[in-house]
Amino acid sequence: MAVFEYKGYDSKGREVKGLKDFDSEGQLKNSLQNEGIFITSIKEISSAKTKGGAKKSFFEKKITIDELAITTKQLAVLSKSGISLVESLTAIIEQTESEVLKRVLSQVKQDVNEGISFADALKKHPKIFNNLYVSMIQAGQSSGTLDLVLDRLSEFTENQSKLRKKVSSALTYPIVMVVFSFLVISVLFIVVIPKISKLFLKMKVALPPLTSALISISKFMSSYWYIVLAIIFLSIYIFRRYINTPKGRKKFDNFKLNMPIFGPIIQMVAIARFSKTLATLLKNGVPLLTSFQIVKNVVDNHILKEAIEEASNSIREGESIAKPLKKSNLFPPIVTHMIAIGERSGQLEHMLENVATTYESQVENKLSSLTSLLEPFIIIFLGGVILLVVLAIMMPIMKMNQLAKGR
Repeated sequence: MAVFEYKGYDSKGREVKGLKDFDSEGQLKNSLQNEGIFITSIKEISSAKTKGGAKKSFFEKKITIDELAITTKQLAVLSKSGISLVESLTAIIEQTESEVLKRVLSQVKQDVNEGISFADALKKHPKIFNNLYVSMIQAGQSSGTLDLVLDRLSEFTENQSKLRKKVSSALTYPIVMVVFSFLVISVLFIVVIPKISKLFLKMKVALPPLTSALISISKFMSSYWYIVLAIIFLSIYIFRRYINTPKGRKKFDNFKLNMPIFGPIIQMVAIARFSKTLATLLKNGVPLLTSFQIVKNVVDNHILKEAIEEASNSIREGESIAKPLKKSNLFPPIVTHMIAIGERSGQLEHMLENVATTYESQVENKLSSLTSLLEPFIIIFLGGVILLVVLAIMMPIMKMNQLAKGR
């Protein structure tokens, strides 16, 4: 059986559209014609099952976290209203504008119709619905609180989206400034300086060291720009290949955490995400050990993953969570102290949420401060380069004026 999207007009000339499950397009056409619908288009959204039950990951990668947050929120609202899961999925599929999301949700709906649990249907699309998402849905179905879990999931996904947007928006301006500076410097060295150097060569004046150095750099960039570009692209390629290896990834993740200025921000973002994710899982009834395994997969820093794995092993042996986290030196004392208090008082979820809120706020403040510091630094740097170029041009001219006056 396949899911088809159709469009057409009824007997009164009104536009109609929707989704229907049929074995073939021909059967759908016959059914719609019997209902008196004039068909304008029919498009297959999902087929029964691909080999091994998996969908193409090429499509799944294109669904954004914002789309996932909106979809989860809509599912939560519909579920609270008492609408069945299949009807809720049908409504979302019909109104969503994303063809990729239509395809995936149609497959999920089809699997649910065939008796597969909602969590297992989502598990078939790991590029979209990660272990955290699937585990929470599974816990919600087991406890009969799916509507509550969907509500919390939508809130969690929205918060993750907001945090990403804050980081992206804070870094956008500095990145634009760096790119602009690079373009200005390239134009100066490839276009402006070569023209001026020709003038100096005609006059046969002894050039100052600064002017000679800039002209040499300019000649190299003008003559061998393709080599420079090739070196840059090759370096990026080699670097990406290296960080995709386990050893390279670990070293790069360690470097990121120890970077000046940016390192503490990366660490704060990771701690906020760890705390929020763990709190959300525990609040929805996911066992502690399972929660730690899920959080380990959600965190994208291998150094932090190792610390979380050690904490998981300690829990398995009956020890506390806070001790191995403190031992790793990656979690600040205030964080491990709050987790220890939460463990003793039975309010671990509440403490983790407080940690997440605190660190999300600190990330926002740090990013604001960083942006305000980077802006003048980039302007000063660009101004310094332009000043060097101006001095390199003016010094020979001033020397020629002095020689002319001496004559």
